[in-house]
Amino acid sequence: MTFIARILRLLFWLLVVSWGVRLVRRLFGNLLGNAAAKSEPSSEAERGLETPGASRRLVRDPVCGMHVDEALSIPLRQEGQLVHFCSLACRNKYTASDEKMAANG
Repeated sequence: MTFIARILRLLFWLLVVSWGVRLVRRLFGNLLGNAAAKSEPSSEAERGLETPGASRRLVRDPVCGMHVDEALSIPLRQEGQLVHFCSLACRNKYTASDEKMAANG
Protein backbone atom coordinates (compact mmCIF):
# COMPACT_ATOMS: atom_id res chain seq x y z
CA MET A 1 0.00 0.00 0.00
CA THR A 2 2.84 2.39 0.72
CA PHE A 3 4.23 1.82 -2.78
CA ILE A 4 1.00 3.02 -4.42
CA ALA A 5 0.85 5.98 -2.04
CA ARG A 6 4.41 6.96 -2.98
CA ILE A 7 3.60 6.76 -6.69
CA LEU A 8 0.47 8.87 -6.22
CA ARG A 9 2.43 11.41 -4.16
CA LEU A 10 5.12 11.55 -6.88
CA LEU A 11 2.50 12.11 -9.58
CA PHE A 12 0.85 14.83 -7.51
CA TRP A 13 4.13 16.71 -7.02
CA LEU A 14 5.04 16.32 -10.69
CA LEU A 15 1.71 17.89 -11.56
CA VAL A 16 2.22 20.75 -9.08
CA VAL A 17 5.77 21.42 -10.34
CA SER A 18 4.72 21.34 -14.00
CA TRP A 19 1.92 23.83 -13.29
CA GLY A 20 4.37 26.04 -11.43
CA VAL A 21 6.87 25.96 -14.30
CA ARG A 22 4.09 26.73 -16.76
CA LEU A 23 2.93 29.68 -14.66
CA VAL A 24 6.46 31.08 -14.36
CA ARG A 25 7.06 30.69 -18.10
CA ARG A 26 3.82 32.44 -18.91
CA LEU A 27 4.59 35.26 -16.48
CA PHE A 28 8.11 35.85 -17.80
CA GLY A 29 7.01 35.30 -21.38
CA ASN A 30 4.40 38.04 -21.04
CA LEU A 31 6.87 40.37 -19.38
CA LEU A 32 9.51 39.78 -22.05
CA GLY A 33 6.95 39.87 -24.84
CA ASN A 34 5.54 43.21 -23.66
CA ALA A 35 9.03 44.69 -23.44
CA ALA A 36 9.87 43.49 -26.95
CA ALA A 37 6.57 44.79 -28.32
CA LYS A 38 7.18 48.23 -26.83
CA SER A 39 10.70 48.44 -28.27
CA GLU A 40 9.65 47.25 -31.76
CA PRO A 41 7.06 49.65 -33.21
CA SER A 42 7.00 48.12 -36.68
CA SER A 43 4.85 45.07 -36.04
CA GLU A 44 2.72 43.49 -38.75
CA ALA A 45 -0.49 44.96 -37.34
CA GLU A 46 0.92 48.50 -37.43
CA ARG A 47 2.16 48.07 -41.00
CA GLY A 48 -1.31 46.96 -42.10
CA LEU A 49 -0.26 43.45 -43.07
CA GLU A 50 -2.38 41.73 -40.49
CA THR A 51 -6.05 42.48 -40.07
CA PRO A 52 -7.94 40.63 -37.36
CA GLY A 53 -10.48 38.16 -38.64
CA ALA A 54 -9.36 38.41 -42.27
CA SER A 55 -8.22 35.30 -44.05
CA ARG A 56 -5.00 35.36 -46.00
CA ARG A 57 -4.66 34.08 -49.54
CA LEU A 58 -1.65 31.93 -50.33
CA VAL A 59 -0.22 31.92 -53.84
CA ARG A 60 2.23 29.43 -55.32
CA ASP A 61 5.60 30.41 -56.73
CA PRO A 62 5.89 28.83 -60.21
CA VAL A 63 9.67 28.40 -59.95
CA CYS A 64 10.27 26.75 -56.58
CA GLY A 65 6.69 25.78 -55.69
CA MET A 66 6.71 27.58 -52.33
CA HIS A 67 3.41 28.96 -51.03
CA VAL A 68 3.59 32.64 -50.09
CA ASP A 69 1.12 35.09 -48.58
CA GLU A 70 -0.22 37.24 -51.41
CA ALA A 71 0.49 40.46 -49.48
CA LEU A 72 4.15 39.48 -49.00
CA SER A 73 4.78 38.04 -52.47
CA ILE A 74 6.61 39.74 -55.34
CA PRO A 75 4.10 40.12 -58.19
CA LEU A 76 4.92 40.22 -61.90
CA ARG A 77 2.35 40.99 -64.57
CA GLN A 78 3.24 39.28 -67.80
CA GLU A 79 0.97 38.95 -70.84
CA GLY A 80 -2.04 40.01 -68.79
CA GLN A 81 -1.41 37.35 -66.16
CA LEU A 82 -0.34 38.13 -62.61
CA VAL A 83 2.32 35.74 -61.28
CA HIS A 84 3.56 35.81 -57.65
CA PHE A 85 7.06 34.91 -56.45
CA CYS A 86 8.63 34.22 -53.06
CA SER A 87 11.87 36.06 -53.82
CA LEU A 88 13.64 38.21 -56.39
CA ALA A 89 15.85 35.25 -57.32
CA CYS A 90 12.82 33.16 -58.31
CA ARG A 91 11.37 36.08 -60.27
CA ASN A 92 14.67 36.54 -62.11
CA LYS A 93 14.87 32.81 -62.91
CA TYR A 94 11.33 32.91 -64.27
CA THR A 95 11.94 35.94 -66.48
CA ALA A 96 15.28 34.51 -67.72
CA SER A 97 13.69 31.17 -68.68
CA ASP A 98 10.79 33.01 -70.30
CA GLU A 99 13.21 35.09 -72.38
CA LYS A 100 15.11 31.96 -73.44
CA MET A 101 11.89 30.31 -74.61
CA ALA A 102 10.91 33.43 -76.56
CA ALA A 103 14.33 33.57 -78.26
CA ASN A 104 14.24 29.88 -79.21
CA GLY A 105 10.81 29.66 -80.34
